[in-house]
Amino acid sequence: MPLVPMRILLDHAAENNYGVAALNVNNMEQIQAIMEAARETDSPVIIQASRGARQYTNDIFLRNLMFAAAELYPDIPVAMHLDHGNGPATCFSAMTNGFTSVMMDGSLSDDGKTPSTYEYNVKVTRAVVDVAHAVGITVEGEIGALGGIEDGHGAGLSEEEVKKHLTDPAQAEKFVKDTGVDALAVAIGTSHGAYKFAKKPTGSVLRMDVIIDIHKRLPNCHMVMHGSSSVPQELQDLINKYGGRMKPTFGVPVEEIQKGIKNGVRKINVDTDNRMAITAAIRKVFAETPEKFDPRDYLKPARDLMKQVCKDRMAAFGQAGNAGKIKLKTCRELIDFYKPAKK
Repeated sequence: MPLVPMRILLDHAAENNYGVAALNVNNMEQIQAIMEAARETDSPVIIQASRGARQYTNDIFLRNLMFAAAELYPDIPVAMHLDHGNGPATCFSAMTNGFTSVMMDGSLSDDGKTPSTYEYNVKVTRAVVDVAHAVGITVEGEIGALGGIEDGHGAGLSEEEVKKHLTDPAQAEKFVKDTGVDALAVAIGTSHGAYKFAKKPTGSVLRMDVIIDIHKRLPNCHMVMHGSSSVPQELQDLINKYGGRMKPTFGVPVEEIQKGIKNGVRKINVDTDNRMAITAAIRKVFAETPEKFDPRDYLKPARDLMKQVCKDRMAAFGQAGNAGKIKLKTCRELIDFYKPAKK
């Protein structure tokens, strides 16, 4: 099965009221973990790579690993997504390297750090939409700006700055009309990285009301939650048990994500949880069997623990059991879908 545009996965999720985990990767083992989790749960898959991941892995390696995943798991629909493109050129280079979906994050200027203007965001996002839709590729945009530590695409905004850059629902409605994006990432108080909240988040810091308002204004819009790892306590404990020094922290509760799914969230970005699983498993092997030196001895359990985290998220978000129900279309076949929108 060829890689598919993300739009068809999000459309099916919307029609059946579930969400799809978008899982970041940097190497082969992570892709294998995701695909095995998808096979065991019959889940559609969004695998995404940031600019940092593309630099680390190299586009040629990454592209062919993804082609291998699609070939080895022909019953699983797989979208390959660029996470946080910082400019049209970054998005265009991803398109030429096999990505079937791209994110143009115009909420920040091209330095990936400074919050931009609405006009700039519309200009660069619209430029990407025009090119991408002409070849059937999905586009995600962002309105508002997230904080936290991002992998090669980050603002590092403080908690106070995050509050200033929460998504304005009225502006979100205008942005979707002005750009024609397929999916919209919204800033609701989440942040990238492991250290999201000092205590379990309440409605004053995790603004689910913003999602509810946007969904009322844009009932057909596919919303995206970034920075949505749950940072499980058991993984924190496992890492620290075997020599790690993770500070106490809280992530986004799964039940809050499920509330978002009921109100139009279709794509949920998860990265930190998987990184934690890999780190915990490797630390355990090193601590218990320090004589081990074969990478397979620690990468296999790392892959297995990440697979379990992916399975848990796929079940919780409702995507499990849906892979075989999706009517598949290639990017080429999706070109006609976008033509009526052009004037």
